Amino acid sequence: MSQFGAPSPDAAVYVISVAAELTGLHPQTLRAYERMGLITPGRTGGGGRRYSHRDLERLREIAELTGSGIGIEGVRRILELDNQLAALRARNEELVAELEATRAALRKAMATVQVATPNKLPVLHTSVGQSVVVWRRPR
Repeated sequence: MSQFGAPSPDAAVYVISVAAELTGLHPQTLRAYERMGLITPGRTGGGGRRYSHRDLERLREIAELTGSGIGIEGVRRILELDNQLAALRARNEELVAELEATRAALRKAMATVQVATPNKLPVLHTSVGQSVVVWRRPR
């Protein structure tokens, strides 16, 4: 639960009739999208479908794409590419944070060691127009 007792975006709380009304789609359309693998609602112990807020957003996106003339296979591919893009963005953020932590650790280590020669470590230079390659050993 989030602040003030509201369910999280991933909490499966909406029955199919409410999800259909909130998205403007027919319940049979929601069932068809599930059969096609475009949406995977949660299930109750008795097998009833429960949709989350995130599911509703995805259903609206599917409806918008199909409404603009894109076929189901095109919609499937667009959703797949959206998921890949989100994963790549998250991974990029992780790598940027790791690089910054590495730079900070190197700066700290260099500050504690009195080096007679100037710093030649490329990872510590942040000049515009230069690329930085950080090598990591495989785990």
